[in-house]
Amino acid sequence: MVTSQPIEVRDKCHCWLAIKFIPRLSINKKLALVDRFGLIELFSTPPPKSEVVLTDKQYAALIHPDWQKITLIVCQTLESNSQLISFDDEKYPQLLKQIYDPPLILFVKGNAEILNHQQIAIVGSRNASIQGRESANEFSTALALSDVVITSGLALGIDAAAHRAAVNVQRATIAVIATGIDKVYPGRHKLLAKDILTSGGAIVSEFLPGTEPRAGHFPKRNRIISGLSSAVLIIEAAIKSGSLITARCALEQNREVFALPGYIHNPQIKGCHWLIKQGAKLVDEVADILDEMNYSTINGLNLNRKNNRNKDKETEVEKNGDQDLFNDSLLASVGYEITPVDMVVSRSKLPTDVVLTRLTMFELRGLVSAVPGGYIKLNRG
Repeated sequence: MVTSQPIEVRDKCHCWLAIKFIPRLSINKKLALVDRFGLIELFSTPPPKSEVVLTDKQYAALIHPDWQKITLIVCQTLESNSQLISFDDEKYPQLLKQIYDPPLILFVKGNAEILNHQQIAIVGSRNASIQGRESANEFSTALALSDVVITSGLALGIDAAAHRAAVNVQRATIAVIATGIDKVYPGRHKLLAKDILTSGGAIVSEFLPGTEPRAGHFPKRNRIISGLSSAVLIIEAAIKSGSLITARCALEQNREVFALPGYIHNPQIKGCHWLIKQGAKLVDEVADILDEMNYSTINGLNLNRKNNRNKDKETEVEKNGDQDLFNDSLLASVGYEITPVDMVVSRSKLPTDVVLTRLTMFELRGLVSAVPGGYIKLNRG
């Protein structure tokens, strides 16, 4: 029988990290070990192998943890101005505990107190249209002002728009990342990450410090986004997208799923329409979510979508008349739904006569079509 000498009783975060490093053992089985033997006792007086169902490698990791490696991880976390929140910590989000495979340790930078605050996740396409970003801004702003924490994944497109909207009204937002807590991905969001922390928000990861982004990390990240939240709102998602993975996680976790519909020929909307067909709740104004989740607005915000267009001008239009029409950013100001000319003018910040001239050129090239009330973008495949 393999035995070990009793070790010095260590900080519980050290012990949770040691359990995390037991190889190829499910989270549920790791939690069962803690429930049966106690957290500290597992390492101070390890049970004999005959009492646990573990492989030789798993048992070796239990009785001989790499405390030097674990201490280094703790130091790296603290050096990045972050903290470790273990599964039994009072700050650990209670909703997240309810999912099938909750992370044993969370690395958190910023305000950990908001992890147990009421949250709604807003996620969607990285390649978001201007209408999608406006919708994310509108819904995020209204929900944030209704004392709901906005949770998302710090990705390009819809995620960034949702985080930024909460920051702009000085409300907390949580970014769940697929890298180590000391990394920001994508790199262009370093300022956004800083603003999230400045406005009282938090950045959360289950990955060890120094971990680089990898494809397999993002689905794992998505289960935490939905797990932290009481509901998930999908704004623009293709049929094969990470946003639908988040929606599936939400359904498995018994969370509400909302989806915003759109123009049927927009490929970025097909995932939302598919979700609605599967039973997701269709929403077309913020009041739909507030009513369904029994939230209330606290500032008398007008929730009519038509009267609350996002004023964020993310598109800087190149004013060179010879610019390639197919790449002209003015085209991004025209949606797949009817877009009035005055809205195109407002988005592009160009004079009306210039906008009308370019819209005519777009129409001649088959990029847009003039319809009663404005223009619509044509789907080119």
